[in-house]
Amino acid sequence: MSMADFKEKGKIQETPFGYTLSVVGGKWKMLILYLLSENQPVRFNEMKRSLGTITYKTLSSQLKDLEADGMVRRREYPQIPPKVEYSLTHKGETLLPVLEQLCEWGEKNRDN
Repeated sequence: MSMADFKEKGKIQETPFGYTLSVVGGKWKMLILYLLSENQPVRFNEMKRSLGTITYKTLSSQLKDLEADGMVRRREYPQIPPKVEYSLTHKGETLLPVLEQLCEWGEKNRDN
């Protein structure tokens, strides 16, 4: 399907493209998904260190959004200190070919 197929809807948010952006859009969500695709499972603090400048509040919020959208699985272990791990769900893994294509595009176009 192309964007032309959805012109009658009137709003880009109502298209499949709009839905996709609502799930993975923003500064951090695709980075989180990429990190999880390379290393699973990942603990919260490990993810925070890998992502760098993201705040704890933002990371927590982005992970909750991804979990609500069915992209990320959160597993909490009942121990002290608390241990929480994140991994991709099957739905999240279906995005991996798209992430790989984006990486290939970046590699080809980075210095151009």
